Amino acid sequence: MDEASFMRRAIALSCQGVAEGGGPFGAVVVKDGVIVGEGRNAVVPTRDPTAHAEVVAIRGACAALGTHDLTGAVIYTSCEPCPMCLGAVWWARIGEIVYANDRADAAAIGFDDAAIYEEVCLPIAARRLPLRRFLAEEAIEAFRLWDAKPDKVPY
Repeated sequence: MDEASFMRRAIALSCQGVAEGGGPFGAVVVKDGVIVGEGRNAVVPTRDPTAHAEVVAIRGACAALGTHDLTGAVIYTSCEPCPMCLGAVWWARIGEIVYANDRADAAAIGFDDAAIYEEVCLPIAARRLPLRRFLAEEAIEAFRLWDAKPDKVPY
């Protein structure tokens, strides 16, 4: 398959998502020229706000390859990823994002992520969604355990 075929598959998944009661988003993860994970938006049908196409595709790719590290993979997505999906792509170590629709196209049909992009750039005290630190002195113990663990798998 070629690049156009990968994107067309993501677009087909976005249309399938709409038909199945989800949002108009689809994605495929490609590694070594092969689709290893697919996803379509299933937020409403699954009642899972994290069931975005890119996240679903990444989960599928990781399961198929037996790893959390998708270094060398490319994700083709029908729309520029939202901040959550962008974070998932980064954590998965995917090397490239190829998208069709952009965030302005998404905003025009009611999927506007501008507030999230603006919010994460603000200092914690200035954010609309309150964040407050609590029991940090106790929670740091898990970090100490992780830091001292000789057989940890970094990610």
